[in-house]
Amino acid sequence: MSWPTYLLYLAVMAGVTYLIRMLPLTVFRKEIKSVFIRSFLHYVPYAVLAAMTIPGILTSTGDIRTAIAGLVVAVAMAWRGMSLLSVAIGACLAVAAAQGVLLLF
Repeated sequence: MSWPTYLLYLAVMAGVTYLIRMLPLTVFRKEIKSVFIRSFLHYVPYAVLAAMTIPGILTSTGDIRTAIAGLVVAVAMAWRGMSLLSVAIGACLAVAAAQGVLLLF
């Protein structure tokens, strides 16, 4: 890829990123009073985060069974209010244990 093409791509990405962040601030100047829209906007970050991470989780280990084991353990630990580091370590240990069990069979 040549430098002018690279710089063009970079400029387009920067512009799109800026527009995504700037447009809501300019369009919605007054407080949103609709309960439906406020509740919708409240849950959007969680839905987007799940849509971005779940496919990555399920394809990260190369075996769907070990990935599901790690996901189940992570959800259970997070549901109990454990810290992010504890959840990550627990999920990794669950995946390692599941891979160990699968190697036995």
